[in-house]
Amino acid sequence: MAGDGQAFGNSTERRVERTLGHLRAVDTGSYAVPGREPAPLTLEDLYRTHRMRLVRLALLLVDEPATAEDVVQEAFTGLHRNWGNLRDAAAALGYLRTAVVNGSRSVLRRRKTAREYTPPHQVNARSAESLAMLTAEHQSVVRALSQLPPRQREVLVLRYYGDLSEAEIAEAAGISKGTVKSTASRALDALQRIMASPGQV
Repeated sequence: MAGDGQAFGNSTERRVERTLGHLRAVDTGSYAVPGREPAPLTLEDLYRTHRMRLVRLALLLVDEPATAEDVVQEAFTGLHRNWGNLRDAAAALGYLRTAVVNGSRSVLRRRKTAREYTPPHQVNARSAESLAMLTAEHQSVVRALSQLPPRQREVLVLRYYGDLSEAEIAEAAGISKGTVKSTASRALDALQRIMASPGQV
């Protein structure tokens, strides 16, 4: 029985990896190997090369296209203000990822404080556009991700959509590598329960 549970857990991880890997490929235009593209050298290059992936990252965290766009715009504005303090393009991209994660957290905190929860039909309106080209399995995974606590969702999105290492996730999310590991494990367990529930297709 324990073996069956482990197998199902591995299946959940594979589903998440397939779904977010597919979205990453769609947003980059190919299944490119990380680190193989020429490093952007200017703020304009970074914006042109990474904006859409950062918007998708924010969208997977906050569930609203307009809010995701605002979070990413604010991240680039902050980068512009701090441009002279950054070592290179890799440091700039790390700054942007961290700014998007922090901006998304701020949005979620404000929603909770103001009790402005998004009704399910509004989330589905977002899904109608951004998930229209996804298979039923992929749509199911994205819906399940949206039900996770924010920190768990961040870690899985950064890992499987952002394609980041544990160290990079720890830096972007402002947590330790050990916390990344334990949070990912709890998140996958929670996703397994969500996707096994009768209401989850």
